[in-house]
Amino acid sequence: MTKHTPAQRRGLHAALAAALLLTSGLGQAQAAAALPIPLIPMPVSVTPASGSLAVNAQSVIAYAPGDKGAEAAANYLAAELKRSRGLTLTVSATATPARGAIVVRTDPKATVTQTDGYTLDVDGTGARITSRGDAGLFYGAVTLWQLATADGKQGATQVPDVAIRDFPRFAWRGLMLDVVRHFRTVAEVKQALDSMAEHKLNVFHWHLSDDQGWRIEIKRYPKLTSIGGWRTPPGAGTHGEPLKYGGFYTQDEIRDVVAYAAARHITVVPELDMPGHAQAAVAAYPEIVGVTGERPAVSVDWGVNPYLYNVDDKSFTFIENVLDELMTLFPSTYIHIGGDEAVKDQWKDSPAVQAKMKSLGITTENALQSWFTDRLGDYLGKHGRRLIGWDEILEGGLPRTASVMSWRGVEGAVAAAKQDHDVVLAPAGWMYFDNHQSDRADEPNGRLSVLDLKRVYGFEPVDASLTPEQAKHVLGTEATLWAEFIPSQRHVEHALYPRLDAMSEIAWSPREAKNWDSFQQRLPAQLRRYAALDIIPSDTAFAPGIHVQEDVPAVLRSGKATVSLDNQTGFGTLRYTTDGSTPGASAKAYSVPFPVTLPVTVRAATFAPDGTPIAAARSRLIDQVSLLTRHNGEFTKCADGGLGLRMPLLPDLGAMDTPVYDIDLFTSCWRYPKAPLDGITGIRVEAARLARNYGLAHEQSKVVPHPAKTANGELEIYEDTCSGKLLASLPLPDGKALGERFELKGRLPATQGEHDLCMRVTAPINGPLYGLQSVQLTGAHR
Repeated sequence: MTKHTPAQRRGLHAALAAALLLTSGLGQAQAAAALPIPLIPMPVSVTPASGSLAVNAQSVIAYAPGDKGAEAAANYLAAELKRSRGLTLTVSATATPARGAIVVRTDPKATVTQTDGYTLDVDGTGARITSRGDAGLFYGAVTLWQLATADGKQGATQVPDVAIRDFPRFAWRGLMLDVVRHFRTVAEVKQALDSMAEHKLNVFHWHLSDDQGWRIEIKRYPKLTSIGGWRTPPGAGTHGEPLKYGGFYTQDEIRDVVAYAAARHITVVPELDMPGHAQAAVAAYPEIVGVTGERPAVSVDWGVNPYLYNVDDKSFTFIENVLDELMTLFPSTYIHIGGDEAVKDQWKDSPAVQAKMKSLGITTENALQSWFTDRLGDYLGKHGRRLIGWDEILEGGLPRTASVMSWRGVEGAVAAAKQDHDVVLAPAGWMYFDNHQSDRADEPNGRLSVLDLKRVYGFEPVDASLTPEQAKHVLGTEATLWAEFIPSQRHVEHALYPRLDAMSEIAWSPREAKNWDSFQQRLPAQLRRYAALDIIPSDTAFAPGIHVQEDVPAVLRSGKATVSLDNQTGFGTLRYTTDGSTPGASAKAYSVPFPVTLPVTVRAATFAPDGTPIAAARSRLIDQVSLLTRHNGEFTKCADGGLGLRMPLLPDLGAMDTPVYDIDLFTSCWRYPKAPLDGITGIRVEAARLARNYGLAHEQSKVVPHPAKTANGELEIYEDTCSGKLLASLPLPDGKALGERFELKGRLPATQGEHDLCMRVTAPINGPLYGLQSVQLTGAHR
């Protein structure tokens, strides 16, 4: 997996980081003064005042001797200021702090009664953080840190005078990190915990086992990591793909992470998925937990795989022994047992499992899963723990002791809450951060379903159908980052930020305090904090789109075009150039579409109200070749298909700058929309051979075969639809090497006007997938 050195990471965001620190004098200062106070999530109550408090190397953070919670919060604040501003403050235990000090104090009579709430007052005499509990003091320190870092600069600063009263809306404010599909180091996990703390999130859901790996050391069963922790990826040893992929956390590393999280008032909830998503465990111990007794390889296929835990006593002894070790490592009340996507075929086909069902009086495999889950819930309950699982655990009847994490929409959470079970909302349509943030062609690997920033911000965890009593069962909400298409830390950062900012406001702030316009105004300060912390967030929400207004034939005939600009949110000022230079704060502001003469390079960037850039510049070359070429991300789905995934050349390549390919798993089809075919005589295609590493389970029957005419199949190109006139058939090259890139060329018959091109692959459906990087029409266009 590709790693970035600190120098490389600095280079990746140096331009944006530098731009975010630009200032241009009084006009920007006046604009900044009119903005909302730069805090995310928004507190319950904020009362700004005139004036500010100087925070510099002479400042002191004081706490009363013996006040352990205050001491911890004071040290955290000092460490964060050092990390983000390079500013070293003295932390002092004193009963009589000096004027101008930052005072952190536990107060049993604090006006905010919640122990995780706090008051923060900043005025000419200093700053004071008070709370009835340690968590509240910590969150007050986070808020003061945000106020002190809004400019993203180093060294001394001024914190605005303000009075804040604050406490969280929900008790469960979570982030799930999948470290199975792609492993994250301890240092990377700690970075996620740091970011959670800075967003006032408090539950780290750690997905530690699945079909593709087992990531936690269990001393009683060492094969879980020696065998189950590693896989041989498709294309191993070629194009940078590792020979072996995996990793795991030792028990000492687990303890270290749990302690690190606890110091930030974060509870770590481990997840071991069962009874499905069990292939890595079965690969390690097929004779103990497998249904068939056969040893599979650790899976390299994303999606749904068939392996289940057995339901006999031998299997339960194994599971209970694993849970015993797990509970010594994780003090959390909740243990997550997964429960999702358990394809029941192995249970249905096993005489022993069917006999077990008969002995229990159970008639369906879904009911057997409920029995399985109930038994685990009882075991955990005997040890003072509680079981939580994905909403599939509802299907056979909700287990008596279970709490539900709803991912397939909100319906599972609503149903469970109405049955008086606690629930956490993590619906895929709002909280699955492996979904793309836009339909832009420059998005990296991921699911092509779009989950944009505004949609995340608009989520409401408490469904309107719940009564006030039922609503009390809504513990909170959680963002989830599944990692099939998130191979590197750079991908993690792109997927999480700034959507995690939106999620944090949902989880913390009062419902009535949420305001989309205000949130956007507060985001530029957060982007500056990310730059100071060496984090590279996505700028997709603000990135400029550059569009040609006229149809391509008209532009090709006239050599002129009209260009329009926009961005996803409509926030900020778009500025542009037409000479290829990077637009700065004084570049022309976009207001209406503008004319250009070909060839031309249009560059555009987005600037916040205070004049700082909030999206890196984007470019578009407009000339004859570019107008006749479509690149990956510009193809659309065929009438009977659907582009669902954006894949890298090979599954475990970690770099963000590798080619990516939009894939239709079921029809292997793409559409080149509105191809201008007048005068076109040929076509040139850049393509690649990719891994077909997807477990489709019962959906395998939906894969549509197209008969091949040559040994390796071909790329067929049809007029309008794939039932239309065949224009070209380009044979695919010989070979089986995955990750191989190649070029196809062919002639096209004379065709008049604009037509969609339907392009589909006829290679066998049990062979590799193919992806299209670009399709260029060639010939003397008229």
